[in-house]
Amino acid sequence: MARGDLILTVLAPRLTAEIQAQVNALVVQFGLQEKSTQRLADRQHGARIDCIEQRLVGEVDVEAVRNAALVLSETLSVDVVIQADTRDHVQPRLVCFDMDSTLIKAEVIDELARRHGVGDEVAEVTERAMRGELDFKASFRERMSKLAGLDESVLAEIAAELTLMEGVERLMANLKRLGYRTAILSGGFTYFAHHLQATLGFDEIHANELVIENSKVTGAVSEPIVDAERKAELLETIALREGFSLAQTIAVGDGANDLKMLAKAGMGVAFRAKPMVRAKARQAISAVGLDGVLYLLGYHQQDLTP
Repeated sequence: MARGDLILTVLAPRLTAEIQAQVNALVVQFGLQEKSTQRLADRQHGARIDCIEQRLVGEVDVEAVRNAALVLSETLSVDVVIQADTRDHVQPRLVCFDMDSTLIKAEVIDELARRHGVGDEVAEVTERAMRGELDFKASFRERMSKLAGLDESVLAEIAAELTLMEGVERLMANLKRLGYRTAILSGGFTYFAHHLQATLGFDEIHANELVIENSKVTGAVSEPIVDAERKAELLETIALREGFSLAQTIAVGDGANDLKMLAKAGMGVAFRAKPMVRAKARQAISAVGLDGVLYLLGYHQQDLTP
């Protein structure tokens, strides 16, 4: 048990009296005292979602509160997010994102495989890797080997068809306007990360480089492979290079391959993630779009561009 300040954020497509009552019951259950409450987003005043933030204090097992909040989130199909209240003395400056199934609504390697006629084989391995059942590097090499001979023109076709995750354009427009540094740290491919960088304005990208010879994918990638350890290392390296502390970093991802990055960041957000990833991450959102991250940072809808 430790005494500390917490922030509880509720994000929902629509915040009902019943949802608010159950959240209030959770606060009472853990003996937390309310310092302040504010509505950050209100559908009745033009927002796409409802969001309420409470700043709390109490002597609690923070992990137990987080677990209870996660159960409540899943029961009510809303996001109830707990974080330590460091806002008065820590200003986040760096936001790092996974790419596939986080910034975009696809696992690109599965799309490549589908075009190459090996979709089912590769998708099965991808799913197991995302759940943490397989070593990422080994599974990645296995999947890549099945892509040998794919025509380079297919990459451009897939890049042109990528569907962005809900909220990503609003999130990036506001992060850039507010002065955050942004990076893609992806176990996917630089070809598609460059496409997103050009579209959305990321400051830097780190992903896997496909080896292409005679306009054909060879089935190999350049070393080092961006796996879970590499993502965490890159987050720290970028922060140190830019003069930021780890407490000033935010990481967002959806798979087992993101957990080390989420754990290292000051705020680690599992976005529409697998149950195991949601359970292990300190913060998780699933009921709203990616721009929900802006409300976890404490911004009011009036502070943000639409």
